[in-house]
Amino acid sequence: MCFSAPASFVAGAVLSSAGVITLKKVKNKKQIPLALVPLLFGIQQIIEGFVWISFGWGMPKLNIIATYGFTFFSHILWPIFIPIAVFLVETDLRRKKIIMFCGALGLIASFYSFLLMIMFPVSSQINCNSLQYIFSSLGLPFFIHSALYLIATCLVCLISSHRLIKIFGVAAIIFLIISYYFYTVTFASVWCFFAAILSLIIYLFIKQQKFSKKKR
Repeated sequence: MCFSAPASFVAGAVLSSAGVITLKKVKNKKQIPLALVPLLFGIQQIIEGFVWISFGWGMPKLNIIATYGFTFFSHILWPIFIPIAVFLVETDLRRKKIIMFCGALGLIASFYSFLLMIMFPVSSQINCNSLQYIFSSLGLPFFIHSALYLIATCLVCLISSHRLIKIFGVAAIIFLIISYYFYTVTFASVWCFFAAILSLIIYLFIKQQKFSKKKR
């Protein structure tokens, strides 16, 4: 979590366990990427726990590894992975095309973040009892990159024809606004925590799909 190592590890353990349970309920291979979301968020939270530990124990090498590990998830993986996961479970062809377009925008956002990570150092620091991840900038205005990221990770869920996926997208946007308003500097860490908790909605979706198939 964004506020302490123990909270990060507890959240990571709960999410990872929920992710494994979610995967076991999958009956259609197309649901696997979506079912992986809670587990991946759990891994991300555990990695952030090690970022906290690196400060408390004075371990700069661990800090670098964990910082890059966390930002790989937050800045590179999610803008690509979420559109793919939503696309695969979508059945409406028109919606699938729009989701594919959102995925292309997410790919641009991820590639830009990747360039930043290999060209400039990424660092982390404790700021007001939360973790701040520091990125350099390279040409593309911040608001454009943020818009591409938001489309690929949140708005893409609103396009889905599945109610629970839409709920996940709406909730993610609400907590994005809350996180940015109250934790602007440490926004990435705080919002990722809330998004991680919200990913438990995916379990409900997979369970619902399994129940629907049984009724048929």
